[in-house]
Amino acid sequence: MIKQMKAWMGGKEGELASFLQQLVQAPSLPGNEAKAQEIIMAKLQSLGAKVDRWEPGGDSFVIHPLFCCPRTDFSGSPNVVGVWEGKGHGRSLILNGHIDVVPPGDLQQWDDDPFSGKIEQGKMYGRGVTDMKGGLAAMLFAMECLRDLQIPLKGDVIFQSVIEEERGGAGTLAAYLRGYQGDAAIIPEPTDMKLFPKQQGSMWFRIRIKGKSAHGGTRYEGVSAIEKGYVVMEVIRELEQKRNTASPIPIPINVGTIEGGNWPSSVPDQVEFTGRMGVSPDEELVDAQQELYHAISSIEDEWLKEYPPELQWYGARWHPGSLPSHHPFAETLMNSFREVVGIDPIVQASPWGTDGGLLNKVGGIPVLIFGPGKTGVAHYPNEYIQLEQVGTCVVVLASMIMKWCNVQK
Repeated sequence: MIKQMKAWMGGKEGELASFLQQLVQAPSLPGNEAKAQEIIMAKLQSLGAKVDRWEPGGDSFVIHPLFCCPRTDFSGSPNVVGVWEGKGHGRSLILNGHIDVVPPGDLQQWDDDPFSGKIEQGKMYGRGVTDMKGGLAAMLFAMECLRDLQIPLKGDVIFQSVIEEERGGAGTLAAYLRGYQGDAAIIPEPTDMKLFPKQQGSMWFRIRIKGKSAHGGTRYEGVSAIEKGYVVMEVIRELEQKRNTASPIPIPINVGTIEGGNWPSSVPDQVEFTGRMGVSPDEELVDAQQELYHAISSIEDEWLKEYPPELQWYGARWHPGSLPSHHPFAETLMNSFREVVGIDPIVQASPWGTDGGLLNKVGGIPVLIFGPGKTGVAHYPNEYIQLEQVGTCVVVLASMIMKWCNVQK
């Protein structure tokens, strides 16, 4: 069967590249996902899946405790789900991928249009091609492979193309609340074909530090909020080091922006940090929050004791996730990888958050992260993916779906 799948993929390389190119050429920045979702819908319909398209929303959705998004109006930003119904009594599988992409950034750093879909020396270039439209295409073609080879499935396959993963997972939460659940889920983020049973969580924070304004010529009469910021930064670095010694994977605390002061000749009376805190795979978000709060509130500084820094949690957050490597779902994927590639897969942990943690948190669903593309080019200028690797991923996924969904539930 693997030989047949490989032969099928060999005849579909051009079609796969063309489909992925169409997806890349449909810029799907947040708020502008509809065109790309139409391409996904057309493919699902051609495969005979039952397609559901809807725009998330409603009061119960935006007040859900796991809802996280900077916007609450999703007009023009549809989720798309396609269900392949099995013959019954088999295990179901969610194939989840996000259609939203991050902005291209400084266009001068790109060699071509960020949404060109240019193909050169076996690579396709464009924003979102590796994060994660290559993975979406691989899942769809895995389904097509099973259909064309007339391989029947007992369990359902639930394909999900979701919005807003890059800002906290509102699309995946909406799909779950709509009733789309499964016995396991795979998310083809760009792992470079490595297997990630564990994934880091993360969340954004804001810290405001007060000072006392004074004229720059008499600055000793004031208290510089920027200088007090140095004290807070040192405590954050110490906490980061402490947390990493107890975590199975690196969990950085990154300060991404610093704003403070309003005049060169004035002592700054306020500074604000914003950043991202990594969360260990087996850790709860609230426990990580308490650690940062405790570290900051315990600073031995007279001014900061009298005027404690204000810590807020805002914006995006991604729940961590963890699956034992001996779990039947992990073993199924590893067996398929061995049969297709001929070697054991590399097993690591995800250094970034995904919607997998949310699926695991909200539904208790076993989740694996595995897909084509390199993490090192995601969100970067000249983002690319190796087309050959996408094709290999198609065969691995087709084999895995066949194995998983044909076992008695």
